[in-house]
Amino acid sequence: MSQKIKVHGVLLLVGLIYGATYVIAKAAMPEYILPFGFILVRVFSATVLFWIIHALFIKEKIRQLRDYRRLFVCSIFGISANMLAFFKGLSLTNTINASLIMTLVPVVVLVASYFILKEKITKIRLAGVLIGALGAILLIAQDGVSFGNSQFLGDMFIFLNASLYGTYLVIVRPLMKEYQTLTVVKWVFTFGLIVVLPFGFTEFQQVQWHSLPTEIWWSIGYVVIGTTFLTYFLNAWALNHVSPSVVGAYVYLQPVFATFIAVTFVNETLDWQKGAYSLLIFLGVYLVGKK
Repeated sequence: MSQKIKVHGVLLLVGLIYGATYVIAKAAMPEYILPFGFILVRVFSATVLFWIIHALFIKEKIRQLRDYRRLFVCSIFGISANMLAFFKGLSLTNTINASLIMTLVPVVVLVASYFILKEKITKIRLAGVLIGALGAILLIAQDGVSFGNSQFLGDMFIFLNASLYGTYLVIVRPLMKEYQTLTVVKWVFTFGLIVVLPFGFTEFQQVQWHSLPTEIWWSIGYVVIGTTFLTYFLNAWALNHVSPSVVGAYVYLQPVFATFIAVTFVNETLDWQKGAYSLLIFLGVYLVGKK
């Protein structure tokens, strides 16, 4: 299997995991666990896993003090502020609005890459971003989108999350060139945990852990292992082989996979429109990743 196929296979898996998260995470919030408390569980659990695996297999140390500062900045954009904004927004708005706004990530990545990494914006890549965005917007909005006043704050939190995460994909890449993937992700999560702790501790204490239904435990486990541990590690690994624009473009696949999950497990129907919009998304991702 070629390296190119491996990278895009990994990014497809990440898109699938994220696509299911909108439904799975929202099932637990805010009835069983408040968003900031959920984030604390998520970041703490993933940090412990990264430290254990790093200690067993990598054991690489950070070589320069300035790199700790760079890792801390990455943790703000990619872990603490990003996750807090996303879960807070998801608890206030609906999944349609959230997934629609998240399609702005590749746009943020493209702009940030231009200013920070001096990455050239080619006509083909720009066309890919626009085509993918069109497909994602049409797919998500075909049943209507509500931006009522009651959801405005949640929408703004999701927009903030998209901007932070898109910038994170850009600023973390130089560190990936200097250190192994697990080393970078371990320290990014460690600094992120320090920032998240004061925000999430009170809400964490309010959770009635002894009375959580089994399906909510599965929801929490999915978010911790899948949406947090696996996706951050796999995205970081992919950044060693492709540009942030390619990684960011796979955000467009999240509504595609979300639709597939809904059709398979929730008995929703798949019509020709959804199929056509999905093809636009795949075409957009292909063009963004094309040399």
